[in-house]
Amino acid sequence: MVVQQEIEQRLQQQFSPGYIEVANESHMHSVPANSETHFRVVIVSDAFEGKRKVARHQQVYALLAEQLEGPVHALALHTYTPGEWQQRQEEAPQSPDCLGGSKADSAGA
Repeated sequence: MVVQQEIEQRLQQQFSPGYIEVANESHMHSVPANSETHFRVVIVSDAFEGKRKVARHQQVYALLAEQLEGPVHALALHTYTPGEWQQRQEEAPQSPDCLGGSKADSAGA
């Protein structure tokens, strides 16, 4: 839970979000138990006002560069302004099930 807390803390400090959700979705992937490698982030902030999705994601990637170089393998980002969040009725898309196999699956092939 250390990586998840680091991510949330950094996002809180940088973006002062009106809403934030950092979910560890590692259990949905072929990784060891208790891993912190795959995360889903929903963040609503005035800081995204007037910025395109790519620029918003670049801001988050830059902020979390240290985590992305180490333990974090995947980061699903959902970045909204307060108005966009309200238009979406305060709901972000759910992550799809992982379709990838484990290394063990390909070992016998």
